[in-house]
Amino acid sequence: MSTVAERIAHSELTPAERRVAEVVLDAPEAVAFGTVARVADRAATSGPSVVRAAVALGFDGFAELQAAVQEELAGRLRPAAERIRRRPAPDPLARALEVELENVHATLVAVDPASFSRAVTWLAEAPRVAVVSGDATFGVAHSLVSTLSLLRDGVDLAVGSPVQVMQRLALLDAGDALVAIDLRRYERWVLDAVANVCGRAATVAITDSVLSPLAQDADAAFVVDAQGAGPFDSHVGTLALANALVSAVSGRLRRTAARRLDRIENAWAEADTLMRP
Repeated sequence: MSTVAERIAHSELTPAERRVAEVVLDAPEAVAFGTVARVADRAATSGPSVVRAAVALGFDGFAELQAAVQEELAGRLRPAAERIRRRPAPDPLARALEVELENVHATLVAVDPASFSRAVTWLAEAPRVAVVSGDATFGVAHSLVSTLSLLRDGVDLAVGSPVQVMQRLALLDAGDALVAIDLRRYERWVLDAVANVCGRAATVAITDSVLSPLAQDADAAFVVDAQGAGPFDSHVGTLALANALVSAVSGRLRRTAARRLDRIENAWAEADTLMRP
């Protein structure tokens, strides 16, 4: 059976239908979990054009196209124990380049600007920001906390036993923020942590599907592309999104963050803590 991308490559499409096809390729999550109206808006065309594009690709209508895209997205999330049995790519470096570029591109183009703006406001202005993460994405969470902490006070990576984590999160108040990062298969304690905070502090979810339990009740949710060149999920797209959030926060806090970074740099220099090139 042909993939959706293969159908697009071998179909004769009108300009409007081609724009719809580009949305399918560039932002499959928007098609898999969106509506005809949302896809039409992204493609700068009409609802009927979206339906005609689906038919031109060989589907009975938008619902069947949507189901096919959902199935292909689910296939990307197969566990490592299954993926490792695939035949390895003949050129691992070329394969890694192709996959990681797509991960970054698909992750960032799928970001909803309004959700991004809200998340940046919370990360910049909330009195306290807590970050929780599953083990696989811990490196991204640590990087997010480290860089945000250079820009502002009150950023905390909630780690330790479930008792310690819940103790920290219990102290979050209205106006504070929680960032939760995890990919399928989700760690239960991360889900419990988010459930504990929902409705009390602003929650930002970074995960791999809008159907993720992390995304369901979050105030802002971001879907990352995590396809791996090998058997394991990639976190390159996740890190790119975290970097984009920090970059936007630095712009929001430019004056105060600049003074803060000057003090930190001076302290490092006075203590001679870093080797000079």
